Amino acid sequence: MNVQEQINRYIADQSPPKRQEMQDLHRRITGLSPGCELWFLDGRNGDGKIVSNPNIGYGRQTIGYANGDTKDFYKVGLSANTTGISVYIMGLDDKTYLSQTYGKRLGKAKVTGYCIKFRSVKDVDGGVLEEIVANAMARDTPLDVGKGGAAGG
Repeated sequence: MNVQEQINRYIADQSPPKRQEMQDLHRRITGLSPGCELWFLDGRNGDGKIVSNPNIGYGRQTIGYANGDTKDFYKVGLSANTTGISVYIMGLDDKTYLSQTYGKRLGKAKVTGYCIKFRSVKDVDGGVLEEIVANAMARDTPLDVGKGGAAGG
């Protein structure tokens, strides 16, 4: 099964209200960055153990580690969770950037260092969410985790 098929299956497996919101967010993100690389992570580690919620990734960036290793990873992630939806903005050096820059304009969302979590898209300002995603997708700087960059996966 290719990545798009995995994404389609993941979204289709959500409950009806969340399914529609996930489909809409997926379309909006790919619309903001047409042709971006798509990822699908099933939430399992190398041993097959579930360690996170499955998530869809958009774009590509290279993360540099303190030991000199590098890893390619997505820039923006989208995931369903038990209480709603999470949008991940990967590679932010400043853990307060999202909340300080967008928190007051975003609406009813819990904003952490790199995660925006909300119950429904009706709870957040869609224009602000699109601004966050567009800025993340446009960012072209390599990440250095050894100097405090956020990485996941």
